[in-house]
Amino acid sequence: MYFKKFIYFIYLSIIISISLVAIYRYVNPLFTPLMILRLFEGEGISKSWISYDEMSKNFPKAFIGGEDGRFMRHNGIDWRAVKAAQRYNSRQKPGGKMRGASTITMQTAKNTFLWNGRNYLRKGLEVYFTILIEQIWGKKRIIEVYCNIVEMGPGIYGVEAASQSYFGKSCVDANKTQASLIGAVLPNPRRWSPAKPTNYILRRAAWIRGRMGVAVPKE
Repeated sequence: MYFKKFIYFIYLSIIISISLVAIYRYVNPLFTPLMILRLFEGEGISKSWISYDEMSKNFPKAFIGGEDGRFMRHNGIDWRAVKAAQRYNSRQKPGGKMRGASTITMQTAKNTFLWNGRNYLRKGLEVYFTILIEQIWGKKRIIEVYCNIVEMGPGIYGVEAASQSYFGKSCVDANKTQASLIGAVLPNPRRWSPAKPTNYILRRAAWIRGRMGVAVPKE
């Protein structure tokens, strides 16, 4: 009896998740779990959706160059990066900083559908949704959604809101330096500001600009 209910629950969950991913292939998500959490924490939401075709390609180039240089070549999971992270982490002393291997696809899956956390259930669901959006969305839609929902400061989500908040202009008109500064704070956008970059952020932004020749999806 319970086994049949469990199987039914799994089957229903798969159908719902695939349907939701298919809907988001064409319909822009209004909110994400993180946005809702921030609302409960008392923060507002500043966001404005802009299509991939409209936005300055400096942003996809900065994000891919800074976060996931093999974005156009992997299938959602960069196994080369996973192995490199495993080798690096195996040499770390207890309490040392661990290196991750999260791709832009994985971050998009997490930001769109899941909650923050590091337990095995959430990581497993992240991999599951990563596979789904790679197959159903494709690279162009993935980077478009990522550019529009990623947290870029307290209450700031997406490249348009970030560009307006930090530089007083639309992301359509943002140059390489501005895009690289926004990309440079992504590891911790609640700690760093593109408008008031530290020396570390300036160095990271310069490093990102050197990698902005990466391939990006075509319009």
